[in-house]
Amino acid sequence: MSTIIVDDRTAKERLTHPCLVIGTDRFMSGWGEAEGGLSYAAWACKAGDEGACMEWVERRRDMTRVRVVYDSPRYPYRPFRACAHLHIYVWKGGKA
Repeated sequence: MSTIIVDDRTAKERLTHPCLVIGTDRFMSGWGEAEGGLSYAAWACKAGDEGACMEWVERRRDMTRVRVVYDSPRYPYRPFRACAHLHIYVWKGGKA
């Protein structure tokens, strides 16, 4: 199974927002574009904002297994193979 990755970051944001706070989306997993697998949602933030972003994501009731990973053009993040769909949003201080 190949993972569908939707990344909302611009080319510049891919450089300035390398931290991904990722959670497994309980609601979206198993159906739609994640049929037969897990759906991950990630919020990209700037280095130093991981703590605040993680607190915001952990307060969401639909997210489990919240963690921080790093993504860069040289070392791109590759989700676990059970992940069928990954959507990366840009974190805007809890308004994303």
